[in-house]
Amino acid sequence: MYASGDPGEGPTTTMLELAILGLLKERSMHGYQLSKRLTDALGGFWRVSYGSLYPTLKRLERDGAVEQVFDGVAVGRRKNVYRITDKGEELFLELLQEAGADTSTEENRFRVRLAFFKYLAPDARIRLLERRRAHLEERLSTITASLASTRERFDTYTLSLMQHGRETTEQDIAWLNGLIAAERRQTTSTSGGPKRREARALRRKERTT
Repeated sequence: MYASGDPGEGPTTTMLELAILGLLKERSMHGYQLSKRLTDALGGFWRVSYGSLYPTLKRLERDGAVEQVFDGVAVGRRKNVYRITDKGEELFLELLQEAGADTSTEENRFRVRLAFFKYLAPDARIRLLERRRAHLEERLSTITASLASTRERFDTYTLSLMQHGRETTEQDIAWLNGLIAAERRQTTSTSGGPKRREARALRRKERTT
């Protein structure tokens, strides 16, 4: 597990490291470009200040996950451009597949990971999607139980908020079900289905005997 040892490190820092490394996998960038791409790639749900971005870049550089290159002279001065290293590639995959234990940041953790799902193997994508679905199903069960047992204790607005939370969670679960089903169809289509896999395995065995 990666750790910088900095006292301020936490779930948000880890998410920012993941996002930076994921974007640098696409191409080398300087700080301003990274800041803009972070906003674009993450759909605007997470705003990253330069006060968070540059210390994280420096920490990643110090630990060998990124390195600086230079793009020549721009507006009278050089711009520091960052690129991912081999160590950074390993760290990126580790962070991408890491299970989050802090439920308070689970929403953003999942969104950041989803932005880079293309770098995961299909079985890993399905596993993370199913884990997220289980988390939401547990939340839905809690909300439903609260509505059923303590409805009379809440005012109209609190009840409306809880019902909205239930409906939103149900929609998210349905969305995840669609993603999981599509991933499984794609996996089956790519592999040719169980029967075709068995036939190919049998032909390989026959050729070797």
